[in-house]
Amino acid sequence: MSELWRNSAAQIAALVLKREVSAVEVIQQTLERLTVVNPKINAVVEEMPEEALIAAKEVDALISKGRNPGPLTGVPVTVKINVDQKGHTTTNGLVIQKNHFSDQDNPVVTNLRKAGAIIIGRTNTPAFSMRWFTRNSVHGHTLNPRNKALTPGGSSGGAAAAVAAGIGAIGHGTDIAGSVRYPAYACGLHGLRPTLGRIPALNPSLPDRHIGAQITAVSGPMARTVRDVQLGYEAMTQWSDMDPWWVPAPHDSGNCQKTAALCTNPDSLNTAPEIVDALKEASECLKDAGWTIVETNCPPLREPMELQLALWMSEYQYNNGSAIKTENDPDANFVYRQLLDRCHAPTLASFMDLLQKRVGLARTWQQFLTQYPILLCPNSSQLPFKDQLDVESPTSFKEVIEAQMPQIGIPFLSVPAMSVATGMLGDTPLGVQLVAARYREDVLFSAASEIESRNESVTIAEPQ
Repeated sequence: MSELWRNSAAQIAALVLKREVSAVEVIQQTLERLTVVNPKINAVVEEMPEEALIAAKEVDALISKGRNPGPLTGVPVTVKINVDQKGHTTTNGLVIQKNHFSDQDNPVVTNLRKAGAIIIGRTNTPAFSMRWFTRNSVHGHTLNPRNKALTPGGSSGGAAAAVAAGIGAIGHGTDIAGSVRYPAYACGLHGLRPTLGRIPALNPSLPDRHIGAQITAVSGPMARTVRDVQLGYEAMTQWSDMDPWWVPAPHDSGNCQKTAALCTNPDSLNTAPEIVDALKEASECLKDAGWTIVETNCPPLREPMELQLALWMSEYQYNNGSAIKTENDPDANFVYRQLLDRCHAPTLASFMDLLQKRVGLARTWQQFLTQYPILLCPNSSQLPFKDQLDVESPTSFKEVIEAQMPQIGIPFLSVPAMSVATGMLGDTPLGVQLVAARYREDVLFSAASEIESRNESVTIAEPQ
């Protein structure tokens, strides 16, 4: 069977389990695809063909014995290079960590393996995973396979570029300020930021992170179909005793009132007309599926954005930016300077006030999402950015930050959100963002599926 790499994760798992194709055949073809297109986009920065083929043979051996390896049986996936994978480096896009090997898997990697997935490579990220663009001094520059003039997003830009180009059916990413949702948007994919505590994660090779990252950073999947995002999410969510934040919440909490809030300009965000149109078209998709649409303002996002930036930066400021200085990556240096101008060094009092405000904002959002189980809002106020726009000047950086308010504010509130691809405007991807109450990823998948089914399917990019 030719071009198995074009199939969805659900299709691949079904074919392999039925023994219509072998996992080895799937992985061989996917590795061939990687060899053809990856040099054009630099999405996968560490390839592992031998390891992947050994894992595929093990999957085939289990099936031959009548055993089911899991819901992602034989599915080729990629893992972001900022999480531990046994025998590989956890660089996080840093020269200072280029030789930082791990002897143990992050739980998210363990869970993918347990589900029968085959890891074919590790994907690029900006230095420190701190931009919506993907370039660093150790692995180089990742390009958007749909349009090289546009950013592939960040920080999981390598993961999104890989999946969009047919290098794996599911890409693992991490999200502290939009790093799953924005790359998915920029590369024309679907991507999920789950509720805090859904997906266990820990890098055993590194010190535990400070409280800001602990309560706002999550792992999540991106894929070319909503069903594959759900499969990746369910595989990643399995329990691990390594993460005390993990919560044993049910995946399906039952029916909800089918009322969605449509907010095209949250907190007076100057949303581009093309995105407003995409949001209204998505609302019509939901309306056609039986949802009641209420056009309304949503709770604050600007204040959560500013507080999230302050919380995020406090981790770097705690050590006076020593890691930033040591790495001396030009892009990271520029971004850090801009953020320092915006986020003053915290005091104990300001940090306590910040956390106190968080609970009040989370309460307001919880009450809103009880009334409106889905919020339909922009991923960004702008179409995917011109590549490297943020480091052109302080003015362009401010423009990027303002546009990203819906990406940055959501993590501060610990609610799940999903970027849903809705098509292309020429060679520029379009999409919308869905937000739901904590632990209601089931509502996100339901609404996203209705939008997906009423739009053109996501295609695989052919980078030039």
